[in-house]
Amino acid sequence: MSEGREQGQPEKRDDASRPVTAAARRERRGTARPASRKDAGRSAEPKSDKVDSTSDSAKKGKPTRTREGKEKRPNIFARFFRYIREVVGELRKVIWPTRKQMVTYTSVVLVFVAFMTALVFGLDIAFAEGVFWLFG
Repeated sequence: MSEGREQGQPEKRDDASRPVTAAARRERRGTARPASRKDAGRSAEPKSDKVDSTSDSAKKGKPTRTREGKEKRPNIFARFFRYIREVVGELRKVIWPTRKQMVTYTSVVLVFVAFMTALVFGLDIAFAEGVFWLFG
């Protein structure tokens, strides 16, 4: 463990574009649950029979969009650059093999391909000789 950190404290990153907690990810997506929803059942005030429409709409958030109200898609360049950003983000998650693993995997594949080629070649020769012997 590094001496500069206290135990139990997560390592601070310079990259603020990736949220660490699930709540931060939801906020970034724009689908965060309102904080009042958790405390709604534990409030000290008794529930009244009246329905306050202003407080209900504030608790529920935005209504679901209708099909007619579709948002306009960004232009082709914005979509292209977003795609590139997402590709780079996914490639950062990949666990790349080491050089030794890559050499091992490549040699295994080459040996297997050579074996299968030799097997198919041998069977082809054997069947060709059998057909020539049978039909002359």
